[in-house]
Amino acid sequence: MSTLSPNQYTAPRGRIACVGMGMTLGSHLTPLARSHIEQADVVFAALSDPLVEAWLEQMNANVRSLQPYYGNGTDKPRMQTYREWADLMMDEVRAGRSVCAVFYGHPGIFAWTPHEVIRRAREEGYEAVMEPGISSEDCLYADVGFDPANGCQHYEASQMVFCNVPINSAAYLVLWQAGLVGDISSKRFTTGPEYRQVLVDVLAAEYPPQHEIIIYRGATLPIEQPTIRRIALRDLSKVDVRPDETVVIPPARQYTPNRVARARLKALDAAWQQELCTTNEKPQENQHA
Repeated sequence: MSTLSPNQYTAPRGRIACVGMGMTLGSHLTPLARSHIEQADVVFAALSDPLVEAWLEQMNANVRSLQPYYGNGTDKPRMQTYREWADLMMDEVRAGRSVCAVFYGHPGIFAWTPHEVIRRAREEGYEAVMEPGISSEDCLYADVGFDPANGCQHYEASQMVFCNVPINSAAYLVLWQAGLVGDISSKRFTTGPEYRQVLVDVLAAEYPPQHEIIIYRGATLPIEQPTIRRIALRDLSKVDVRPDETVVIPPARQYTPNRVARARLKALDAAWQQELCTTNEKPQENQHA
């Protein structure tokens, strides 16, 4: 029999885990992310496909879709929706519940709410973790077939038209959410060809109009294949681009050698080789003397 008085009992401490389910249904979810989903008191689903939500409900009976908070897609800014998501999650955490928020891909990439809710929870003293998932970026490297270590820049497409962004045309340039480039209202889910033409004109300062670019969309269902379209840069405004498609621009030039730095490195190598030779020429001390 417990000897604790009623005042000594403590209410359960709330916690939150933001997890990524990866891009392809059923294939990318990690065991740790699945564990968070299965053990949570409530699961928030930031997923746009009802099929994926139904699959999530097989792991936890208390799944709450966040899609209705978008409204009709034009009546309020997306940032307002994302703040509402964070408020909902924090309400459950403060009520002492274990919360899991599930996002496509990696929860920390192109997702404002996970970073915000984790910041708030930790600030208020609650346990909060983020579990990574396979992102669309990861799939991009595998499907298109290039190594970012050779040089790669990533921007939301709208940044290219809103700001003066320096471009390294010797590296790959990846532009996310190109289908809604230039939407300053944050109320739309697509913009028209006129907006993409502005993007083309900005890029034309670094790339020739005939430069081949790639329009990419990764697979989200096991029965799907990734979509890879190759067109000339000048034709970007002439084709339809979905909000979930990514524009990839391969390098247009070679890197130029840094001759000053290379000369310094050559001198350092020569000095190192000389020191090595000098060390090897020294007589060895008689350890048995």
